[in-house]
Amino acid sequence: MTIKRTLFLVAAATFSMSALAWQPSGKVECIAPSDPGGGWDFTCRSAGNVLRDLGLIDGTVQTVNMAGAGGGVAFAHTVSKRSEDDKLIVAASTATTTRLAQKQFPGLNADMVNWVGALGADFGVIAVGKNSEYQDLNQLLAAIKQNPKSVKFAGGSARGGWDHLKVLITARAAGAGQLPSIPYLSYNNGGEAMTQVVGGQVDAFTGDLSEVTGFMASGDLRVLAVLAEERLPGNFAHIPTAKEQGIDAVGPNWRGFYMPKDTSEASKTYWSNTIDTLYASKEWKKVMKANGLIPFHPPAGEFDSFVRQQVQDIEALSREIGLLK
Repeated sequence: MTIKRTLFLVAAATFSMSALAWQPSGKVECIAPSDPGGGWDFTCRSAGNVLRDLGLIDGTVQTVNMAGAGGGVAFAHTVSKRSEDDKLIVAASTATTTRLAQKQFPGLNADMVNWVGALGADFGVIAVGKNSEYQDLNQLLAAIKQNPKSVKFAGGSARGGWDHLKVLITARAAGAGQLPSIPYLSYNNGGEAMTQVVGGQVDAFTGDLSEVTGFMASGDLRVLAVLAEERLPGNFAHIPTAKEQGIDAVGPNWRGFYMPKDTSEASKTYWSNTIDTLYASKEWKKVMKANGLIPFHPPAGEFDSFVRQQVQDIEALSREIGLLK
């Protein structure tokens, strides 16, 4: 066989493998495990828009809202009914790993899905309505220290979930006691929780920065603190951190996706590579900047181990503050 013919066959084989590389056709579903509004809905809709804009999806990306059990309904649906669906991705975050760590999804665990990748991290915030008596974080925490039941919080996670934990982490850092006594009201999503705070039915909101941008811009919410190591850049530079107010509390929340466990290796590779490409794009960087996301994207192959470690760490924290026995 001539060298020329050998090179031709190699090139032809390479082209054939490339042409046959798996990619989804038609409609792709992104499940947001909540009602419209809030972080998971934001993740699906924002990522879906950029996937289409970049031409990474040959078809449409439909956001399907599936609220219930703090993400448990969507997790169970993926595991039991869609385990081989290679055109399905599900929005996830630290709230997801928190519930897994606390055994909130009975009979389910992190090994039952494939963790695809992260698209940045979102820092936690403590916010109040524009007419609230609390002008800064220390005033609010002083009230809690005096009477743990005096300040009611609203969040988009279940009791014991990540939004709730951010309150407890912050109160603990301030030296407050009786942490389980602090009132926390759970809503289906951050948008619903913020509406209760804006309307004056609840004293304070606990959630993530991406959730409050609209209410903050309208002036309906005042963010007392962002739970970051240092002030965030750009439009969020005016928000003080808890740390600069003397409260050593940090609460990052990654945002990303999982997919069904029993899909083909080709589809898993496709989705991993596609999320890598999406994250690296200038279009996604604009989304991150506009919504207060910070860079966070473990390399391919490392995200799965990161998730498993986070589940272990949150389980240990939950036991420490009495949420798990």
